[in-house]
Amino acid sequence: MSRIQATFDALQAAGRTALIPYVTAGFPFADITPALMHGMVEAGVDVIELGVPFSDPMADGPVIQKAGEKALSLGVGLAQVLEMVRIFRQRNKTTPVVLMGYANPVERYEQQHGKGAFARHAQDAGVDGLLIVDYPPEECVEFAAELRAHGIDMIFLLAPTSTPERMAQVARVASGYVYYVSLKGVTGSAALDTAEVAAMLPRIREHVKIPVGVGFGIRDAATAQAVGQVADAVVIGSRIIGLIDGQPHERVVGITVDFLRQVRKALDTPSDDIKR
Repeated sequence: MSRIQATFDALQAAGRTALIPYVTAGFPFADITPALMHGMVEAGVDVIELGVPFSDPMADGPVIQKAGEKALSLGVGLAQVLEMVRIFRQRNKTTPVVLMGYANPVERYEQQHGKGAFARHAQDAGVDGLLIVDYPPEECVEFAAELRAHGIDMIFLLAPTSTPERMAQVARVASGYVYYVSLKGVTGSAALDTAEVAAMLPRIREHVKIPVGVGFGIRDAATAQAVGQVADAVVIGSRIIGLIDGQPHERVVGITVDFLRQVRKALDTPSDDIKR
């Protein structure tokens, strides 16, 4: 059983919603990420999504684009991200880590290190999942199987515009969890309509039998609480990046921990506004 599945099984048994923060690896400082990951675990997160910096992140808004550019300028690429996970794993053997990014860095890594190298090296580092924004499910069945053979889940996006056919395609290939992009547009681009999310998730679950996380537009504890009533996981990214942007090194972890503790508390004390 993968760490991701074990985590969601335990959360489901406890009646809790997963909290999944996203941070760009190597931002805002090249050496901060392992310490930031440990701080997030202390704050009560369940899975960590690490963004792999890329020069053309088409699904990301200006906040995460800026973070990626900064990390790239500090020399952080996929090899460095794997090393960050390896360092994190020296102290934490249980919290799932998902890499989120684009096809180009993975394909370039394979060109440099040989076919199949990414899955092997990611497994060795302690990666549990991979979400490639520009890999549609119908084009990466073989790659998803290769990842699963190395204990890594392939995670896919669904959107408000996803058809039942697309949901079924994703369901055939995905493992771990599915990430529902709750907004049309890029990350951090608009306000979230929780009623629309609540209406969409039952349609997704007609096809997808693994957990469904919701991200894009979740910016505070109240929004996370509302989404957490209907979703298996809440994903928060742009808000965290915005909070730590421009902060001195010694404040980055503390600011992130304080924010995520508020979100965790809200998720564990659900309101009665939206029923599962």
